[in-house]
Parts: sequence; C-alpha cells; structure tokens
Amino acid sequence: MPNLLRLIIGFAFVGAAVALCFFSFWGWGILLIFLSILIFVTYFYNEHMLIAQWHLRKDNMQKAEQSLGRIKNYEKELNRMQHGYYNLLIGLIESRKAPMKSEKYFKSALSLGLHMDHNVALAKLSLAGIAMGKRNKREATMYLAEAKKADKNKLLADQIKQMKDQMGLMDKQQQVRYSR
Repeated sequence: MPNLLRLIIGFAFVGAAVALCFFSFWGWGILLIFLSILIFVTYFYNEHMLIAQWHLRKDNMQKAEQSLGRIKNYEKELNRMQHGYYNLLIGLIESRKAPMKSEKYFKSALSLGLHMDHNVALAKLSLAGIAMGKRNKREATMYLAEAKKADKNKLLADQIKQMKDQMGLMDKQQQVRYSR
C-alpha cells in the first residue's frame, strides 16, 4: 500500500474517532484511535520489512525473501529512510545464496544511508568478507577497519576478530603457494 494512502486512511480514522467521541461513542472512538496509531506506525516501519527481519532472526531465509518480495516498488512503498535497510535485508538474504552478487546491495545500502551504527558495521563487515572472497586484501582491510570503527557497542567484535584471523590465514596460504 502506498505511503500517501496510509496517511489518508490514518487521518480519516483520527477524524472518525474524534467524531465518535464527540457523539459519546467512546469505545469505538478509542478503538479507532488505536487503529490509526497502528496505521501511522506502519507508515514509518513497513510491515513487510518487519516480518522479514523477524524471519531473518529465526534464520528462515525463504520466508524472509517472500515477505520482501511483496514490496513491489520500494521507492514508492517505503520511506526514504527505509531504502537503505531494504537493500541491507536483500543483501543479507542474497549473501546466503550467492555472496559475490550481494555486494551491490550492501554498497547501495551504505550509499542510501543506514542510521544505526551497528547496521553500517554489518554492511561493511559483509563487504570485507566479499573482498576476501575476491582475494582483495587491501579492500578487505579497509572495510574491516571501517566496520570496527562503526561498531561502537562491540556487537560485531567477535566476527571482526574472526575475519582478521581468516585474513591472516589467507596470507599464510599465499606464502605456502608461492614457496612451492
């Protein structure tokens, strides 16, 4: 449902709630106020993205992909603030299937803007993993440093440490390969 339509329906519910309260139908008026609050919340947080995040936490990628697939045109259906998060979720789902193809989603999520630092750190950590897969150590080190800097609450500290250890193993593998 387009966002403009959500706002129109929400304001219509608020107007109807005020009218019902004015004519002493308090129960129905309060019910419509709660429904209008729910509609205004879905203006800022799209229900399909919330369901997709819930499925991602439950590690059910197929259902998360289905719920994100219900968003046909994300530029019209989502707020400008949610475009980056939409691309981040698509990138996370795509990284399970084809990690190298998910790079464009993470880069567009970063360019569209992510407001929370740990999400920026997650996107940069994923880009570092993709760069390691391409054997581009300089780019991977840059993304890891940026991810560590963005992870202020140390939510991804273990993953960053594991990635650095894997980079060290990558160096050892290259040394063994060149010494043969």
